[in-house]
Parts: sequence; C-alpha cells; structure tokens
Amino acid sequence: MIVGKKSTFRRVLFVELPMVLILLFTLGPYLWMLLTSLTAEDKLFTQGPSLIGATFENYVRLFKTVGFLGNMLTSFIIAGGTVIVGLTLSVTAAYSFSRFSFKGKRYLLIQFLIINMFPIVLLILPLFVLMRVLGLIDTHLALIIANSTVAIPFSVWMMTSYINGIPKSLDEAAMTDGCTRLGALRRVVLPLCMPGIIATGIYIFITAWNEYLYALTLGGSHVRPITVAIQTLIGEYEVQWGLLTAGGIVGAMPATILFLIVQKRLISGMTQGAVKG
Repeated sequence: MIVGKKSTFRRVLFVELPMVLILLFTLGPYLWMLLTSLTAEDKLFTQGPSLIGATFENYVRLFKTVGFLGNMLTSFIIAGGTVIVGLTLSVTAAYSFSRFSFKGKRYLLIQFLIINMFPIVLLILPLFVLMRVLGLIDTHLALIIANSTVAIPFSVWMMTSYINGIPKSLDEAAMTDGCTRLGALRRVVLPLCMPGIIATGIYIFITAWNEYLYALTLGGSHVRPITVAIQTLIGEYEVQWGLLTAGGIVGAMPATILFLIVQKRLISGMTQGAVKG
C-alpha cells in the first residue's frame, strides 16, 4: 500500500502537475483574449477584463460594423482553393516520386525540402512582381498560388512517405485487371492513403488560413482575409482591444473546430506518413 501511495504521489508530482501547469501556461493567453472580448469597451480600461456583466457587444460590432463576415468568406475561399490546388499537385507528384524511377528523382525531392528552409519574406518580392505582371494583384487566385508555394513542398514529402507504404503489387494487380495507371491511382491508391490525404489537407488549410505576409502584400481592398482584417483594428493612436480579441477568437474558431472534428484521422495520418517509406 505504501509503495502504491508513493507511486501515485510521484505520478501526480512529476507528471500530472507539470502537465496542468503547461496547459495553463498554453491556454492562458487564449482565455485572457476570450475574457477581454466579453468585456464592454467602456469597462475594459476602468475595471479590466471580467466575466461580471459579460456582453457580446464586441462580436456584434465585429460583424455589423467591421464587416468581418466578408473577411471570413475570403479566407475560406483562399484556404479551400489552396487545399484543392495543393492536394491535386501533392498527391500526383508524390505518386510519381513513389512509383517511378527517373534521373534526378532524389535531387528533386531534396529541392522540395530546401524550399522550406527559406523564409516566406524572401519569396514575397518575386511573387509580387510576377502577380503584377499577370494582373492578379488583389485577387483570390494570387493568394491561392502564393499559399500553394508554401504548402506543396512539405505536402509532397508527407504524401510520398505515405504512398511508399502501399505495396506496388496492388497497382500492378489493378492494371493487370484492366485499369490504367490513373485508374489504379484513383481506385486503389487514393482510398488506401485517405488518412494521409486528410492530414495533408488539414495542414494545407491551417497554413493558408493563418497566413499573413502574402495576404498583406498580394491582397488589397477587394481581397482581405481575416489575418489582415484583424491587423486593421490596430490604429496609430488607439487599439480597439475588445474588437481585436473578438476577431482573434472568431478567426481561430474554424481551424480549431476542423482540427477537433478530424483529430484522430489527422494524428494517425501524420504518424503513418512520418514512419513509412
């Protein structure tokens, strides 16, 4: 009994208590944001954030006055478009790297990895010049293409590792039964690597949803995602903390809800894609 009590005490002291402290430290800023967003603007600087007299006034102003709903729709269009483009190119490229042997294959894979080593700020100027020449500045397509340049390299590596874990004999059996190479990919490979596709799609969506530098540079008055819209709430002489924190909470909700819905598939897909191949 004494040994059992010591074991329980050690687990609480060295495992559970540190985990609770880490959780509080991690969630603390978000809880403070939520508390601030529920506090009326006139009470924020006099009484400080408080649940006493909590109100949704900041959220109402956010959608009625600031027009945050339109910014969220813009972010959904950009993130959804990036997922479609990113997954289409990543899956097909990963299948080619996994199933075919060609000259420079290893070199090309390394190039995808090297791209992720460069900060986004180095790519902004070339992309801005390119989009201006093509007449795509302040359009959804410009931001979809720009976000794809960030999401695709890692996605190709992730999907290549996952497809490597699917036996090539399944493709060959499908083609023996009359499928084309594309048919084998669609009917055999894609269903088997669906967890990896979901994990990669969630990664691309979150990357595009949270992106700020491309949105600020390539967007404008017509295309303004939520990351840029939240930044406009910070004035030169005044910061509207109630609206700012409400915008942060609302902006984080879609990605958070999406992660909670597909959490099991996301973790299993990323884990299997990391260890296979």
